[in-house]
Amino acid sequence: MIGFYMFLVLEKFLMLLPKKLRRGFFTALGFIAYKTSKRYNKVVRDNLKFIYGDDVSEEFMQDVAKASFKQLALNLLHTMEIRHYSMQELAKNVSFVNDEVIKKAKEQNRPIIFITAHYGSWEFAGAMLGAMREPFLTVYTKMKNKYFEEYVLSSRSKSNMEYIERSGATRGLVKRLRAGGTIAVLIDTNVNKKEAVTVDFLGKPTGQVKSTAYLARKFDAAIIPTLIHTQDDENFVIKFYDEIIPPKTDDIEHDIKLSTQMQIDWLSKEILKSPKPWFWLHRRFKNDYPEIYQS
Repeated sequence: MIGFYMFLVLEKFLMLLPKKLRRGFFTALGFIAYKTSKRYNKVVRDNLKFIYGDDVSEEFMQDVAKASFKQLALNLLHTMEIRHYSMQELAKNVSFVNDEVIKKAKEQNRPIIFITAHYGSWEFAGAMLGAMREPFLTVYTKMKNKYFEEYVLSSRSKSNMEYIERSGATRGLVKRLRAGGTIAVLIDTNVNKKEAVTVDFLGKPTGQVKSTAYLARKFDAAIIPTLIHTQDDENFVIKFYDEIIPPKTDDIEHDIKLSTQMQIDWLSKEILKSPKPWFWLHRRFKNDYPEIYQS
């Protein structure tokens, strides 16, 4: 608890700094973490070698690791800034691409499922999406530190984002979609095998959450992929990709698996096209391939 209050004092100090200086502080923080965290550097390397092969270059692994630690630090920065700035002020450096896909779904009176990932400034993306385009319900995983959990959730709640804890979240998601509302789901997290369907993710057979496919089928919801992009960590583009339209036949199990594969194909393509923004620090494949993380 004392540590958390010290963190709040640090936050107040940081928020007094000019934006560029504050961003420089968090960039440096990410670099220090990269230099000192052997454990998570190993996770990045394990993931990259698993996906790209053992002959992946040392330079590439270092570049991706640096970017991963930097991105994690900047997500903390954005959490702070969301707590202290108005959504309108934050939105000055944000643009949206392909709004038409949302407009079409709304004109059809269909609920929306945004699928996204821990890619780039995901905390900032969620805030801007909820505040400037479409209020939504999302799922969060309970944190070990209740004080920091309340801190993060207080930031998210400023932007028309509602949240529900992962345990028993299905009921809340169903209720929202049944009412014609919108949900957002991170589809790149590790999942329990009992709740998963096996698909090819980044070229590897991997257990993948199938709830988005199931819910989209049940409520005729539009599956809209969404990611945030930036070139300078200051100006951001939130891109809505074209709706994923899965088949709907009498073979429900086949349709659910194919829908899930279509969603993960989209994400795989984006990660392989530009790998640095993805969260390689996560042991994404531990349930399917625990051996890759062993010492």
